Amino acid sequence: MNMNDKLKEIFHQIQAEEELKSATKMYLKRKTQGYTRARTKKLQYMAYAAACVCFLIMVFGGRWLYFTPTAEISIDINPSIELSINRFDQVISVNSFNEDGQELLKALNVKFKNYEDAMEQILDNDKIITLLSNDEVMTITVTGPDGLQSSKLLSGVESCTAKQRNTYCYFASEEKVAEAHKLGLSYGKYRAYLELQLLDPNITPETIQGMTMREIRELINELAAERGDDTPIYENPGNGNHGNGNCYGNGHGRGRQNGKKRKNACK
Repeated sequence: MNMNDKLKEIFHQIQAEEELKSATKMYLKRKTQGYTRARTKKLQYMAYAAACVCFLIMVFGGRWLYFTPTAEISIDINPSIELSINRFDQVISVNSFNEDGQELLKALNVKFKNYEDAMEQILDNDKIITLLSNDEVMTITVTGPDGLQSSKLLSGVESCTAKQRNTYCYFASEEKVAEAHKLGLSYGKYRAYLELQLLDPNITPETIQGMTMREIRELINELAAERGDDTPIYENPGNGNHGNGNCYGNGHGRGRQNGKKRKNACK
């Protein structure tokens, strides 16, 4: 083989190697681009899934926070009702403990309202106004595990009832309220029931279930008088403490003034 033939063969081998390299590069490029697209789609799917999970956590977590009761306001006059309050001071559920309470709740629209707006509706209800005007007694009990919220609610309730006659506000522990519920009583009537039992052990929860708070008060004072104690047990002759079971008198006004409903008494 002469020199020219050898040179041609060498150049031919070089060209073949270049074509092989080029073909290999094209093949690898096609394969790796497929991997990249698949990886990109996978990352996009994972990001979408993570966003969905975060959204669900926000929705259900927020719902759990909103619909978890953190305090309760129990109202007794004879209608006995109870408002469950969440951490945002909103009424999330209502309950009644007698037929009068059921009738009162039918006339109210307090669910998902601020507790102050709910108290305004209750105090402006014609039945409640009539009862208070007839010298009936109303007790309002605030309870809850959060001392700060309970204290704020109690202060707000006292502000709402500041001009109401024969209205008393209390704070009670959760344990006491649970005991009341076991007997089918609201806390206001349960507290009166405990006082009655000290005077007459034969008194049962059913005895006072349908009584008004005024009737219960009169019965307590009557039994106390029979025992030779002329000092009214149930009434508080002044502004008492806000501690467990102690009542607080809220002035001597009425629900209506000059025939008109109160305006923003809680504000």
